[in-house]
Order: sequence, then structure tokens, then C-alpha cells
Amino acid sequence: MDFSDPSLYVNRELSWVDFDDRVLEEARDKNNPLLERARFIGITQSNLDEFFMVRVASLRKMEDVNYTKPDVSGMQPSEQLEAISEKVHQLVEKQYSTLNRSIVPQMETIGIHLRQYDELNSAQVSFLTQYFREVLYPVLTPMAVDVSRPFPFISNNTLNIALRLVKNTKDEESGKKEHRFATIQVPDTFNRVVSLPGMNEFILLEEVIKHFLGELFSGFKVKEARAYRVIRDMDFDVTEEDASDLLKEVEHELAVRDHTQVMRLEIEADMSKQLRKQLIHDLQAREKDVYDIKGPIDLRFLSKLVKQVKGHSELMYPSFTGYIQPALRQDNLFDEIKKRDIFVQHPYDSFDPVVKFVHEAATDPDTLAIKMTLYRVSSQSPIIKYLAQAARNGKQVTVLVELKARFDEENNVKWAQMLEREGCHVIYGLVGLKTHCKLLLVVRQEPDGIKRYMHMATGNYNDVTAHLYTDMGLFTADPLMGIDASNIFNMLSGFSEPDHFERVAIAPTTLRGFLYDRIDDEIANAKAGLPAAIKMKMNSLSDKGMIEKLYEASAAGVKISLIVRGIVCLKVGVPGVSDNITVHSIVGRLLEHSRIYDFYANGEHQLYLSSADLMTRNISRRVELLFPILQDDIKERVGHIYDQMWHDNVKTRVLHADGTWQKVDRRGLAPLDVQDSLIKEAAHKSQADAKLATSQPQTPFVPLMRPLDETATDGANDDDSDDE
Repeated sequence: MDFSDPSLYVNRELSWVDFDDRVLEEARDKNNPLLERARFIGITQSNLDEFFMVRVASLRKMEDVNYTKPDVSGMQPSEQLEAISEKVHQLVEKQYSTLNRSIVPQMETIGIHLRQYDELNSAQVSFLTQYFREVLYPVLTPMAVDVSRPFPFISNNTLNIALRLVKNTKDEESGKKEHRFATIQVPDTFNRVVSLPGMNEFILLEEVIKHFLGELFSGFKVKEARAYRVIRDMDFDVTEEDASDLLKEVEHELAVRDHTQVMRLEIEADMSKQLRKQLIHDLQAREKDVYDIKGPIDLRFLSKLVKQVKGHSELMYPSFTGYIQPALRQDNLFDEIKKRDIFVQHPYDSFDPVVKFVHEAATDPDTLAIKMTLYRVSSQSPIIKYLAQAARNGKQVTVLVELKARFDEENNVKWAQMLEREGCHVIYGLVGLKTHCKLLLVVRQEPDGIKRYMHMATGNYNDVTAHLYTDMGLFTADPLMGIDASNIFNMLSGFSEPDHFERVAIAPTTLRGFLYDRIDDEIANAKAGLPAAIKMKMNSLSDKGMIEKLYEASAAGVKISLIVRGIVCLKVGVPGVSDNITVHSIVGRLLEHSRIYDFYANGEHQLYLSSADLMTRNISRRVELLFPILQDDIKERVGHIYDQMWHDNVKTRVLHADGTWQKVDRRGLAPLDVQDSLIKEAAHKSQADAKLATSQPQTPFVPLMRPLDETATDGANDDDSDDE
């Protein structure tokens, strides 16, 4: 059977738009708290912005050089761009319909008001007059456009106001008004959501500026003032000739990145034809890349609005603090890890022990070396601080900082330079590959010899996103995994090219073949009449080779269950091809980020966790890690978590043969929201431990992190960006 037929595949970019639509469904779901619904609209905006900056930008480059090779679904770049434009325009219409017809009216009924200037009372007018003249006026820079002053460069993702002006005196010769054009950037140094006098009264910064524009253009009358925003090509393109020059290459690319082609132009829907035409011409935008916006441009402001609302905690998800297992509260984590492997699932399990593990290694007199990969970390990362402390304490600290982590390049450059100053050995990644694996190795000198301790994970060492993303990690002192970890770091820092690992699999060398072999084992079992099943969970599924292999397994009778949060290029329900494949997607309060690969193996149940999604870039162009779960109790725990996720009937969408995603029909079923269930389970364990502690006092453990108090950004521009 020919599994390469384009009709068996879904276009990657259109599948991504479908994912963002699933996120928007959360904003439309009346069962979600109102302010969280508003946040979800903002998330869809962030997602779209990055999608255009990266994916649409890539397609535009292909189109510009007349690249016509079709993708796996048979679509050429120009066809993809046309389909994307149509689908995204529909999505934007739905965004603003949700905002204008549902979210804003419901907020108003409970006393949360986003005002227009003409709705303000005298106290609010007086406040804004003073605010504009004393705070905003000195910062604003009006940019006139005429013969001597060309249209200024408009930076990516900035909000601006375009103006048509006329001079107050008539031209003596023509008797006509002198028409002028100008633009002014809404400064991003101030909060875009301005709190007004009164309880939960707000106005957007651009509305304030619009009202007072006359004070910036004395002698002219403002005929029209409309907001606009441009999204530019921000796809990172670094030519890697030598990894030693990568830092300079990245710094150079960051400096020039803003001066790129316009991918999308958003304008207020009631902008005049004259002003619209001027902007399109001066920005060199294309008509099909223009989006007429029926409401405030750039809906990311909604997350800021939510944070400023007072007195409505019931309209948000309740906060919770992750559970800390008794073994991870002990003074010496090495002693606990030596006894047995320890599994954690964030954020239900606190991220604090991971930070504590680094801190303990930094101050432990028996620690000889710490080796770690860093893909994304927070701007105030405690892990970075402890790595620097370790170097000062005389430990050998080797850190691979991936400078090419999309939209985190600047942050990572800063951390890399700081770590070097503190005496750490910093590696900038491998030429031609992004290092995306999540691995921490601590080497200790113990009485019976050298001992290795590892932490391996599906998600980044980011203490902020660890509160928002569901990820899994493993603390282990398994000797064979320790050998593998050392070989991985030798590969990253030197010229070692191991082609064999004892326990783990690594992309781009062994991971693809390893997964193919496991799938082939299930195919062989199915053909032999034995039970055969595959369970996988990931963020995206787009690699053609992997999809073909899954089609082959389905055709052989292997039962395949897939939980895929985002992109899915596979089709279900195709007779003889994918009728044994079922695909679920969970979009909820937390961003589902863990990767699980589970094979029945004739009852042996081989289970693996990984940093890698089944995307070509992850398997073939990145350094990724897949590691086994060997301990029976942990294997059972992960399997139970997967089964809970599979039976979620509140936040799950099921992929149908016609390509649509539908919520589970739960008539006759008790509702199961797996994320909510796991949060409650963590709280119950914390309460049970607290009761036990009153009768059996233990050494108190002081959390290093704050409790979870905000929802996840289920989208692109955070840890799980399209770059993840």
C-alpha cells in the first residue's frame, strides 16, 4: 500500500490554525471562568503573531524565490498562503465576535468596564488630562511624512496611530486645505491598560493618545486617527560556519531582525480608504495581508487587563501549590535518588526539588562536576544563579546554552555571557543542530567511587513555565543511564560521535531508528495474532516517515492511541490505512507539554519519556533525548496518568475522519477534567502529608518557587512555541 499519497496527509500550517481555533474555543466555553476566557483570547493573539513571524514568513520566502515543491499534503507554498489567509481571516472574525458579543458585555454586567473616551465622567477626564500632559506628552514622538521626511520604519509588533491632518489656514492659491499624513507609536514603556478613577474602570492607552493628538500637532486639525500594527518576518536565520562564531552571529541577527518584510498589517476596520491606501503603500504590504479589525488591535492586552481587575477572584482559576514528595523534602537528595528513581509531573508536583537539586550540587563538597543543557530559562532563573555559585565553589560546570531557541535568543545570550564570566564552561550548541534535550548530570566522589546522578525531563529548566506546562521528569542514579549522560555531554562538548547508547536514544542519530524498531515490534506481534498497541502523547505530529510507520502499524492491526495537543498531519478513519488510529487533543487551563511513547511489547510494556515531538526538525535536525522508565511503580504511575488523560471528556477534542475536531459526547458519563483532577489529587496528597507531619514532625522544606497563581499560555510564544 502506498502511504506516501498526499491525500493521506493534512497541511501542517492549516492544522496549526485548527489548533489555535481549539484554544479560542476555551474563550467561548461558558464553563470557564470569565476572566480566564478573556485570557484565552489573548493567547490566540500571541499564537497568531508568532505563526506569522515564523511559519508564514518561511512560506513567503519560498514564494518569493518561486519555490514550487509541494509539501507532504501536495500544496505548494502559494497555495498554502492562500488557504492560510482565508482560514486566519475567519479565525480573527471569531476572535472579535467572541470579545464583542460575549466577553465585554459579561464583564460590564459585573462592573468591569473598558471605556471609550466619550464615556468618561469628569473625574476620569481630569485624571487623563493630567496623565497625558505630565506623563505621556514628554515621551510621544509624532512623525510627519512629507517630501523631506519619508515614512519612518515601523518596528515589528508595535502599536501605532496613523493620522490625516489638515492645516487650519487655506492655501491661498488653490483655496483647498493642505492634507498631511503622520504616524505616532503608542509607547510600550507604559501599561497599555490604564486604570481610571473608580472600581475596575479602564481605558486603552491608544484611546487616550487619540483624544489629545491635537496638542501634538498645533496649527493642524486631526481629520482621522486610526490604530494599526505590523507583524514582520522574524524567522531566525543564522549561517553557522563555526560554532565559536555563533554568539556573534546571533547578536548580529538580533540587531537586524526587526527590519524585515511585513507579514500582516492590522488596521482598524473603519479606517478611510485614503489612509488605508497610504499605509499599504508605505509599508509595502499586500492587500491580502491586511486584516480589518473590529475592535482593539492586538488582543494581548486582555491578559494585562485581567491582572488589574480587583475583587473578582471567583472569575479566575483558583491558585494551587505543587506537591513535594517526602523523599524530595529531605536534606540530602543524593541519598534519596540513590535508593530509587523518583518521578515528578509538573506542575502537579512542584518544580522546587529540581532547583534544590542544582543548589545542593553547587554547595555539596563531594560534587566534582555539574553538566546541564539549557534551552529556555526564566529571566530571573535561580538555576543560573546556582550554576554560577557552583563554579565559584570550584566545581567543574559545563552548560550548553542553546542560543538559537526562538524568541529566547537575547535572554540566552545574556545568560551565556554571565556564566562564562563566573567561570563556567559554556557551549553554544552544535553546528547545524539545535540542542533541545533536557538533561542535568551531577558527578560526585563517594566512598565507593565516582557516582552519577541525573535529572532528565520532557520540558525546559524554566521555573516560571514549570507552573504552567504539564511536564514529566525523572531523578535517577542508574549507572547505565549515567554512562549515556556522560557520552551525550562528550558529544556536545567535544568530537565524540557515539553510535550506541545503553539506555537512551538520541536525535538525530538513533531516536528515529529506535522508534521505528519499537513500532515494527508491534507490527510483528499484530501479524502473529498477538495483542499489539501503541500509546503516544506529544505536542505535534508532522514527520512524514513517522506517520507512514503509524499507518503501516494501523494497517497491520495495531491499536494506536495518540494525544496530540497541536499540529496533526495524520488523517484518521481512512479504510485500510488509519482505521485503527484514534487521536485526542487536550486544550485546557495548563499547556500539555509532556511527551510519552508507550509500546505494549507483548505485555512487557516498554515506556519512554522524551523531549522530542514527532516532527522532522525534532527527529532529524535537533539533539533530543528519549529515556526509558524502568522502575515498575513509576511505569504504572505514568501509564495511569496517560489513561486518565485519554478518558478526559471535558477538555478533550477528538479528531474525526472529515478533519474536524469535536468535543467528547459525554451523555451518560461523569465529567472528567484530567487537569482539574490531578490538581485536586496533588492538593489531597499535600493535606494528607500535613496531617501526618503533625504526629511525625519532619524537617521543614521551604519552597523556592511561588505557588501557581495564573493560567498557562497555551500557545506558541512561550516555552512551547512553534520552535519547541
